[in-house]
Amino acid sequence: MADRRDLEFTYSLIDGIFRLSLGELADFSGAKYDGDFSLSLEQAQARKHEYVAEQIGIGPRRRVLDLGCGWGPLLNFIRERGGEGLGVTLSSAQAEACRRHGLDARLQDARTVDRDTFGGFDAVASLGAFEHFCSPDDYFAGRQEDVYRALFAHVARVLPKRGRFYLQTMVFGRNMIDPQEADIEAPRDSDAWYLALMQRQFPGSFLPFGEQQIVRTAEPDFRLVDSSSGRLDYIETIAQWRKRFAEPSFRKTLLKLRLIPHWLTSGDFRLAFTSGVSANSVCFERELLDHYRLVLEKR
Repeated sequence: MADRRDLEFTYSLIDGIFRLSLGELADFSGAKYDGDFSLSLEQAQARKHEYVAEQIGIGPRRRVLDLGCGWGPLLNFIRERGGEGLGVTLSSAQAEACRRHGLDARLQDARTVDRDTFGGFDAVASLGAFEHFCSPDDYFAGRQEDVYRALFAHVARVLPKRGRFYLQTMVFGRNMIDPQEADIEAPRDSDAWYLALMQRQFPGSFLPFGEQQIVRTAEPDFRLVDSSSGRLDYIETIAQWRKRFAEPSFRKTLLKLRLIPHWLTSGDFRLAFTSGVSANSVCFERELLDHYRLVLEKR
């Protein structure tokens, strides 16, 4: 799994820029346009939350665990619906941001949340965190499916019979190349280069190979209720994020100036945050990546 240091690099280092660009409760997972790209980013994110609520049952007195809660957009939605949300993240900046808004977010590994410590939950959701549970080391050591099976078994233990788990995640797509071909020294516009750039942006993280691998590894504990691809929606989401990040702001400029020491001393930082391209958007367009919304029910 990506460790705390990896996730601090991806999410905490430019935390202030995330929040200034996307709002204090920055929603940094794919929105749900359903092909209607006339919707605003906020409308599409609200549609996503409504969909999650419909699929797993978010409402009064319902207790929901958010694995990888980010800056707390789903936790806030759960609260607005009268439910009780508990989130976990390995980004200290995200946990602090959630707490500032009165949300229950713990700086904790999702795999350590158990019934003995936190009690049971009526439902579990994870929007974007599944991408971080398997590391490249896990994959190359042949442990990827074991990692996923253990995670699903762990989630199942905090749910009642027929409790639901909403899982939204990027996956490798139908045009994915051999992962060993990813190379930052490859030609700049090649598939190998874009994948290597993504590795710099999300260190310590490795994606599942399509929806099928997820469903297969969940099978001992969960049955699939519903599945849909959000690849095109994610391309639009990224386009909207890029517009927000590009909007001029004096406060963002000050934050960027504070990052100059990282830019000067870290080649990975320069590649990840100042390469001038959106590697994941290109990978979605080329179908090196796909994106799935899965609704799973405990057996």
